[in-house]
Amino acid sequence: MANPAILTVDDDPAVSRAVSRDLRRRYGDRYRIVRADSGEAALEALREIKLRGEQVAVLVADYRMPQMNGIQFLEAAMDLFPLARRILLTAYADTEAAIDAINLVDVDHYLLKPWNPPEEKLYPVIDALLDAWIATPDRPVTEIRVVGHRWSAESYAVRDFLARNLVSYRWLLADDPEGRRLLTAAGLTENDVPLVVTPDGKSLVQPSEIDLAPHVGLTTTPASDFYDLVVVGAGPAGLGAAVYGASEGLRTVLIEQRATGGQAGQSSRIENYLGFPDGVSGAQLTERARRQALKFGTELLSAREAVALEAGGSTRVLRFDDGTSIAAHTVVLATGVSYRMLRAPGLEGFTGRGVFYGSASTEAPSCLDQDVYIVGGANSAGQAAVYFSRYAARVHILIRGDSLERSMSSYLIKQIAAHPTIQVHPYTEICQAEGDEHLERLTLRDTRTNQIRTAETTWCFIFIGAEPRTAWLDSVVERDRHGFVLTGPDLLSGGQRPAGWALPRDPYHLESSMPGVFAAGDVRSESVKRVASAVGEGAMAVSLIHRYLEAQ
Repeated sequence: MANPAILTVDDDPAVSRAVSRDLRRRYGDRYRIVRADSGEAALEALREIKLRGEQVAVLVADYRMPQMNGIQFLEAAMDLFPLARRILLTAYADTEAAIDAINLVDVDHYLLKPWNPPEEKLYPVIDALLDAWIATPDRPVTEIRVVGHRWSAESYAVRDFLARNLVSYRWLLADDPEGRRLLTAAGLTENDVPLVVTPDGKSLVQPSEIDLAPHVGLTTTPASDFYDLVVVGAGPAGLGAAVYGASEGLRTVLIEQRATGGQAGQSSRIENYLGFPDGVSGAQLTERARRQALKFGTELLSAREAVALEAGGSTRVLRFDDGTSIAAHTVVLATGVSYRMLRAPGLEGFTGRGVFYGSASTEAPSCLDQDVYIVGGANSAGQAAVYFSRYAARVHILIRGDSLERSMSSYLIKQIAAHPTIQVHPYTEICQAEGDEHLERLTLRDTRTNQIRTAETTWCFIFIGAEPRTAWLDSVVERDRHGFVLTGPDLLSGGQRPAGWALPRDPYHLESSMPGVFAAGDVRSESVKRVASAVGEGAMAVSLIHRYLEAQ
C-alpha cells in the first residue's frame, strides 16, 4: 500500500515547485507528495487515489486559481476525502476570504505566501494537521469494493459470484456516504450500479461474470488448446474427477460457469460426509478440494459457459459461449443440477430482490430478527433453515407433503424439531408474491382446505427439486426424459448399443453415448444425489478414462 498522500495544487509553477520541494524535504520519507497545476487536475488525482483505496492526509490549495479557485477545490475534495486536513494558500489581500473559508467550508488553516522560512511558518502547521489526521485517518482499503443498491438483482448477482468464489469484498450501498464518494470518484451516478472497484483502482461498471473474473484472481483463458481430460462443472463430482485425473498424470482442465462447489458449495453445513464428525460447510469442503486439484496441476477456468460438445475422430471439442474452444481426448460431464423455478404469480419479478434459489448465504446477516420462508423439504432446505435460524426471528419451512421424513435426513429432522424458532408448515404452497421495490408479502394456500393466508416477509429461499443443465447436449448424448445423461447399462436398449456407437464393446459404466465422454454426479441419470457418491463417481470416471485411453 502506498504511503498516504499530501496533495498540493497551485497554477503558478514557481509556487507549486516551492511548496512541493519544502514538503518533500520534511515529509517525503513518510508521505507521497502529489502536485497538480489546476483544481480539475487535482480532483482527477484524488479520484484515482480514492479508487485505489489509498489515503490522503493533507490538501494544500492556492486560493487564486482560474476556473476553480482553492475554496471550490477544497469543497469538492471533501466529497472524496472528508477526513483529509485542508490548508488554503493566500496572499495578504485575500485573508478575509481565507477566514470566510474557515467558517464556511471547514478549512483547517490558511497560510500567507511566502511562508519562508518553512521551519517557522509551514512545518509547524503541517505537523499539527498531520497529528490530527493520524488520530482519525481514512483506513486504507485493500479488498475489492462493491457499490450497489440493497434490492438490486444485478448487485446481488455480483456479490453472490464473489462470495461463492471466496473472494473477499466490501459491500457499500450507493446512497451511503462512502458509496457515493466511490461513485463520484468513478464519474458515475446511482443509476450506474453495480460498481466494482478493484484494489488497484480499476472501475468495473455493471460487469458480467466473465468481465469480473480476471480482475478478482480467477483464470478464464486456457493455457493450452489440448488436454487429456476436460471436466465440465466444478461441483463435488467434477472436483473429484479433477483431483484424481491430475494426480494420476492426466493433463486436466476444470471448467466452471459460476463457482467451485456447485449446490454443495452453498450448503451451510454438511454433517454426514465421511471424515467430518463435527460437520463441515460446503464452502470449506469444496475449497479444500479446489486447492487439492490445483496442487496436482489441474487448470481451473472460471466463468466459462460450455455451449456445445463435438466429436472429431478421437478428439472431443468443447465450445464456449464466446466462440472459443478447447479439445481433449476425454470429457467428464459434471454439470450438476439447478434448482427448479417456482411458478407462482409475482415470484419471478422478485428474483434477487427477496426471492432466492438456493442458500444465499450473503443475505443471512440482513435477515436479522426477521421472518424467513424456505420452500422445500430436502436436505438443502433443512441445512438452510438451520443456518438462517442463527439470524432470523423465525424460520418457516413450507412443504406440500405431510412431513419432512420422505425427503430429509433424520439428523436434520431432529435438529429442526428441537429448534424453537423453526416451524414446519405441511400442506402449504405459495400462490402469489407481492411488493414494490422488493418482496414484501407472500400469499400461502393450504392444499387440503384451500384456506388462504398472507405472510409479511422480505425473504424467501426456494429449494424445490432440481433440473439438469444439459440443454446444450441436445442431440449430442442420449438423455432420459428428464434431461439427465444416460450412461453405461442404461444405454443398452434390448441388448442393443446406442445408435452411432462404433466401438466393439459396450459403453463403460459411466460412459455416455459418445465414446470418451463420461458423466458423474447429479447430472447422470439414476445417480444417488449425495456429495459422497458424486465424489466417488468423479474418481470412478477417471479409472474408466484410463481404460478408454489404453484401448485407443
